Amino acid sequence: MEHITTAGAAATSRKAPNKTRWYRQLYFWVLTAIVVGIVLGWLAPTAGIAMEPIGTTFVNAMKMLIGPIVFLTIVGGIASVADLKKVGMTGLKALTYFQIGTICAMVFGLVAINVFRLGDGVNADASTIKTSDSAAKLIDAGQHQEWWQFLTHIIPNSIAGPFVEGDILQIIFIAVVFGIALNAMGKVGAPVLDGVQRLTGVMFKILGFIMKAAPLGAFGAMAFAVGKYGVSSLTSMGGLIALFYGTSILFVIVVLGSIMAMLRLNIFTMIRHLKEEYMLILGTSTAEPALPGLMRKLEHAGVKKETVGLVVPTGYSFNLDGAAIYLSLAALYIAQATNTDLTIGQQLGLLAVMLLTSKGAAGVAGGGFIALTATLTTLGTIPAAGIMLIFGIDKFMSECRALVNFTGNAVATLVIARWDRTLDTDRARRVFAGETVEPMPADDAVVVPVEDETDPLEAPKHSAAVVPSPPVPAASADRRPAYSESI
Repeated sequence: MEHITTAGAAATSRKAPNKTRWYRQLYFWVLTAIVVGIVLGWLAPTAGIAMEPIGTTFVNAMKMLIGPIVFLTIVGGIASVADLKKVGMTGLKALTYFQIGTICAMVFGLVAINVFRLGDGVNADASTIKTSDSAAKLIDAGQHQEWWQFLTHIIPNSIAGPFVEGDILQIIFIAVVFGIALNAMGKVGAPVLDGVQRLTGVMFKILGFIMKAAPLGAFGAMAFAVGKYGVSSLTSMGGLIALFYGTSILFVIVVLGSIMAMLRLNIFTMIRHLKEEYMLILGTSTAEPALPGLMRKLEHAGVKKETVGLVVPTGYSFNLDGAAIYLSLAALYIAQATNTDLTIGQQLGLLAVMLLTSKGAAGVAGGGFIALTATLTTLGTIPAAGIMLIFGIDKFMSECRALVNFTGNAVATLVIARWDRTLDTDRARRVFAGETVEPMPADDAVVVPVEDETDPLEAPKHSAAVVPSPPVPAASADRRPAYSESI
């Protein structure tokens, strides 16, 4: 698949811009900030805890943009396609892949904890386990979490509510409905679609501004985490943490790496290309701030905008490979630690329950523990109070969960694009390798549906037409995307 545009030809005919020096790269400063934060939290815990507002402010600023970016991207993608059936098929393929990926991740966790059996010998008495106030709230939420609630939760009570609360699933629902309606309006909706695409550019420009503060955010978040939780929990249960990290790394290399190889792509070059996002996740312990950057980079790598807009946000709620490994491993560890024997059949039943409960807690604060408690409560054989055995080390595993979730969603988007036969594999390989490539032509024109009928309000059938956007200054033709600008 070749993308040929006047702007691209002009850009490639000029001398390629010099690469930004390593000490001006965003990932270098984020990594430096993480190291400084760890040292501060370790040597001066009180000062580290005092850095919490810096980290939370940056994360909140990033979350502020996620809802609008997800909404605008999905609306722009759906409204600009001529065949809505393709959008529906893309969504169905994505959900199918998500379930298969989740099952593979959970099986990895089950196998790992069955082989090493780190819970044997703990001999914890569930009736004597003391539950902290914060954990008690999560246990209570999990015990009242029904497997079907994620279905009813998708539909919001109001239009504005999901954006205020940051509920990605509900924002996706609103965006899909809005995009379909805008598509059905035909050329009457063309000005709205043009406005949506312009607003998307504005939001990514704001994202570029906020990303300048990423090192400060990573420093504050890491200093607080180390200062508050210390390293005692890390040393006391280092075996379980090491097993989780080892299992996650093996899953990424073996499973996700094999999938990338089938796409004729290299997972290590992809990871290197996304290094800024990985550093951001490592510093903030959550994958949400990295969502906009992932979407922008996958589009630049040759994945269609509508595919990125639909698969990536949905995957953040339904394709949680890291969380799936954690859930299966943690549940079996608690069973072993409380001397609860589970047969192979019961473990498979546990896996089936997790497929549902893990979706029910998607996007909820403390969702991992809520999903774990809901699973244990539904199964009825493992005491839910046993989650206190791993409550203290959860913070040290949250970064790994987020990193694996992020990687899984990047791979999933490439898989779905290839499944739809819309992936420019050669371009993706070049982008991941760090080569300079011409900008994608998607921003040069706005595709809107045109009806066959004369009445603009009735559009049962339509075909694709191209409405040129206003002229773009020549100076912006070879401008690098916001995510690659130096700091």
